[in-house]
Amino acid sequence: MTRRASRSISKRAAIVTATAVVVVGTVTAGAAVAGPTWGAGKPAEQQIAGLFDTWNRAMQTGDPEKVADLYASDAVLLPTVSNKVRADRAAIVDYFEHFLANKPVGKKIETHVNVLDGNSALDAGVYQFTLTDPGTGEKSVVKARYTYEYEKRGGEWLIVNHHSSKMPEG
Repeated sequence: MTRRASRSISKRAAIVTATAVVVVGTVTAGAAVAGPTWGAGKPAEQQIAGLFDTWNRAMQTGDPEKVADLYASDAVLLPTVSNKVRADRAAIVDYFEHFLANKPVGKKIETHVNVLDGNSALDAGVYQFTLTDPGTGEKSVVKARYTYEYEKRGGEWLIVNHHSSKMPEG
């Protein structure tokens, strides 16, 4: 191999190496910028699943305002035992005024959490409510499918969309 060919190969190797360093540096810098969205700022699935317990405890107070406080001001509720879509606070409070009269006690049966990023998550699955008839005291159980969509707003996790429907097979 001639000296000229050797220098040409060395120059090409240097250019390829420099290009590789720039690409790796760019990817690393991009990952560092993207990191907080996908890394430490992302809530644990258990934290999101636990938001149901907060909601269930609010129902146990019997106060529809306390339950509605867990919903964002622009939340949409598609409730279990009503055909009416609730798309503002007053409508959500109205639903819970009626639903809480049955002293519901919720229990998750199956849950699937999908943490989308540090500020949004989904919790979907199956739950059941033990209801007490206010007139007779008789208890009944309603099994339903659910989906909660949560967003972190002002440092607080709020329900922005809640869909609940009775299981079709009973």
